[in-house]
Amino acid sequence: MEALAGANACLVRVESTEGSAPREAGAWMAVLADRTVGTIGGGHLELQAMAEARRQLAGVPGPARQRHALGPALGQCCGGVVYLTFELLTAADLAPAAGLAARLAPRQHPVALFGGGHVGHALARVLAPLPFALTWIDSRDGIFPTPAPEGVVCEHSEPVQLAVPSLAPGSRVLIMSFSHAEDLDVVAACLRRQREQGDLPFIGLIGSKTKWATFRNRLHGRGFAQDELAQVTCPIGIPGIEGKEPEVIAVAVAAQLLQTLKGSGRG
Repeated sequence: MEALAGANACLVRVESTEGSAPREAGAWMAVLADRTVGTIGGGHLELQAMAEARRQLAGVPGPARQRHALGPALGQCCGGVVYLTFELLTAADLAPAAGLAARLAPRQHPVALFGGGHVGHALARVLAPLPFALTWIDSRDGIFPTPAPEGVVCEHSEPVQLAVPSLAPGSRVLIMSFSHAEDLDVVAACLRRQREQGDLPFIGLIGSKTKWATFRNRLHGRGFAQDELAQVTCPIGIPGIEGKEPEVIAVAVAAQLLQTLKGSGRG
């Protein structure tokens, strides 16, 4: 919102879609006289929306809502329909106190990342701009970067598994601490929470199939049944990406988390 301070703008939002579309409902673009902030998907749809927004900024009355079929007439072949809304904003509307930033913020899905090693650092950087509210947890002092990636909440917990009961409901959990003993304790704490609350949609553990076979035996010895152990994903990351560099692993794991969200068509 800082880029819009002190100016008038026309806010273009995707109200709803039908079929395949380049962006989902809630996507937005702020159109100023000389620039834009954000995007509703690019292409001719965005060009036409920008032209209409600038007409309204210039004082020409226009619709508050438009329907766009994404077919040959628009130079796009998505085949869906997009409904756009247009809202004129003054400098006062764009002031921090007006609350526009909160209104436009996308839904954030909670993620708990256990471990501040090389892969943890790479993952925090990759996840920060994605639609996730990231809580980054480690048992060691001085492990987090200063400053942390924007929007990331860093938390010290000793022992680390004590953080599991207080995780936000619906958290997707990634486990990659500095030791296998900590990893095992965190996995066990997650499975206990699943047994009691069943509100962790993804529990991912970094490591090999051999590591998970060892963990399965130990967790079974702690009283967890096979159907409970099946809730853990190990190894993590979408298949087919072979690199072991922290940044490569981070991208593969982030893509896997995105796959757990409700899908939407792309134009």
